Amino acid sequence: MKKLIIVLLCLSLLSACGSNDTQDAANDTTFTVGMECAYAPFNYQVSEASDSAVAIEGGGYCDGYDVMVAQRIADSLGQELEVRMIAWNGLQVALDSGEIDAIIAGMTANEEREQGIDFTSPYYDSHGMIMIVRADSEEAGYTDIQEFSGKNVVGQLNTNYDSVIEQIEGVNHVTPRQTYPEMVVALQSGDVDGITAEVAVAEGIVAANPDLTYITFADGNGFEADTTVSIGLKEGSRGSEFFNSVEDALASISDDERAEMMAQATSNQPAGE
Repeated sequence: MKKLIIVLLCLSLLSACGSNDTQDAANDTTFTVGMECAYAPFNYQVSEASDSAVAIEGGGYCDGYDVMVAQRIADSLGQELEVRMIAWNGLQVALDSGEIDAIIAGMTANEEREQGIDFTSPYYDSHGMIMIVRADSEEAGYTDIQEFSGKNVVGQLNTNYDSVIEQIEGVNHVTPRQTYPEMVVALQSGDVDGITAEVAVAEGIVAANPDLTYITFADGNGFEADTTVSIGLKEGSRGSEFFNSVEDALASISDDERAEMMAQATSNQPAGE
């Protein structure tokens, strides 16, 4: 009899503790999102409160397009938004562990990431990858990525913006950096000749750094790359109530609203980003 009671108790505990994480997220009162807060205009740190900024642990605020999208989703879910500032390489770990409910960090879905993350439909598309260069350099006149053969080019660690560099024949693929601010310093100091980026990011960097510019490439002369970004949710959540609620919230944001939000995020980013 004692053995039967113990077995029943264990089964009861397993049932309670084994509840679906995605269901817990759907029933929670807080929508917790991870991002770097260092990838303007998608996400960046600011020192003062604003209508779009969200306070982060340790002081200060995180703002940007990703924060605005996250806020819209939290409002739709009827939850409070919490932003966790997490290094790029720690985002999936935080998602897996349950520290965060979602990654909203300018992340592009690809085959490798989809092995451990369930991605929503895209919430932004930069429509092409470009290169940031020094405004007074010869590279500022380039129109083909192959002109960067023999040049020093850098991208962000563990992103598509690093892997595409190999599409340039004979390029000197510089060891990737963790953040864009680090890459900007490397470009301005002459350590590299170009930084791969998307237009939204490049526009903000160039606006804050008049000594830099960015160049685009004609069809057939540029990078072959997916420049859409999607929200990352925990693996196995696709089709759940929580996943579908996030998708519905995204669908409610019109293309015009997304463009306005990106324009606001670019305008609000602090100098130096």
